[in-house]
Amino acid sequence: MPDSLDRSVLQQDPIIDSCSLHISCLCSLEPHQCLQLGRSEPIVIIMCSHNQARGSRIASSVARVMYTNAVYFPSSRVYQGDTPASLNYSCINRVYYAYASIGADGSVFLSDEWADAQAPIDGVLQGALGSLIHLKQIHPHLQVILSVGGGSCSGIFPAIASNALLRDNFARSAFGLVEASGLDGIDIAWEYPCSVEQGTDFIALLATLRTYFPRDQHIITAALPASEAVLQFIDFSTAANHLNSINLMAFDFFGAWSTRSGHHSQLYAMSEIEPSASSGAAYIMSRGFPAGGLLLGIPTHGRSFLHATGAGQEFKGGGGNGGAFEYSELPRKGCKETMDKRHISAQCVGGDGGFVTYDNPDTVKAKAAFVRQKGLGVSIYCINGMSPVVRKKTRREGTWPLTLIGQGLVYCDGPADSKEKSRSLVAAGFRALHSS
Repeated sequence: MPDSLDRSVLQQDPIIDSCSLHISCLCSLEPHQCLQLGRSEPIVIIMCSHNQARGSRIASSVARVMYTNAVYFPSSRVYQGDTPASLNYSCINRVYYAYASIGADGSVFLSDEWADAQAPIDGVLQGALGSLIHLKQIHPHLQVILSVGGGSCSGIFPAIASNALLRDNFARSAFGLVEASGLDGIDIAWEYPCSVEQGTDFIALLATLRTYFPRDQHIITAALPASEAVLQFIDFSTAANHLNSINLMAFDFFGAWSTRSGHHSQLYAMSEIEPSASSGAAYIMSRGFPAGGLLLGIPTHGRSFLHATGAGQEFKGGGGNGGAFEYSELPRKGCKETMDKRHISAQCVGGDGGFVTYDNPDTVKAKAAFVRQKGLGVSIYCINGMSPVVRKKTRREGTWPLTLIGQGLVYCDGPADSKEKSRSLVAAGFRALHSS
């Protein structure tokens, strides 16, 4: 029978300890064996090689299988005084660095050389991206993925994806940048394929990327909206062959462009014709994409509707910056925050924002419960130093083998989260995902 490991070994780990996970730990001397332990989630798998002493520090032999709790870090946040080190990595296991740009020849390059790779940030003279690579060494559980495109740089995707040569240039260039930077993969932020032809080209682009980014070595994700108007053009059963996960951008359903006010990140719609997070997820899964590969997007901003007091009303413009407030600025001064429990949306009414709709810790908890309910468990990968499921040999000192983790939540702008622990969306999501 396997011996029990000293629980104090696990408690030294900030991720395991801070999240109060209930873990039962066993150890086997057979490297090919994989033990699924306990009933609580997430599941922890312990693997020991023949040359490992029983009860030794297990930093290189633990595959923490947990739900993904990811954030985007836009490089523009550097100019607002935000840095990667300001994020709470006891609750974050993946960071998307946004965004890299694309040249007319398909080449992928850093969009802001100074902010990305030169600025003195967090004590590292290699920009925000360099800071994240340094943080990977401090937090071995952390994955860093380069997001390419985004709103201002998506216009070139149709031309690149429709041409086989440019697709290959794109994939080869992206691979070179990811490898040179020491990153874990790439995220395609094409906003958004909007025709049958573009949907076909999107799949072709993913297939080309996968030839350069083997599944057992690199992560490929894509950001897509929770709108059937876009999703209808994508073959998700084929996309599943190439993508590790889809980041479902389940927000901005309503805004200054709308004819009436609405809950911009509602989990459940007010009517069948309205978009919602649940309907977007259901559509993708019904088209053959596995539930375990979906990350539900959480906005870190609210949408404002002036002269409205609730959803479904006429309004006149929006407050804040372009009709939006960062979550850290909400609720507005003098306004009481409430939650619409039917549609799962937070809101405040009055002041300079009118009717403002957003997510708060309570709605994030409800969405985390939705993720767990629909996920039917998490993806499990066994770890042993040379196991076939290991992403790569440990090429850089201090790098752990990568474990792909189950579905979860992704926050659109990590630094826009509240710095107050009790108000943090990221912390609330992590706790809710991993509560027993």
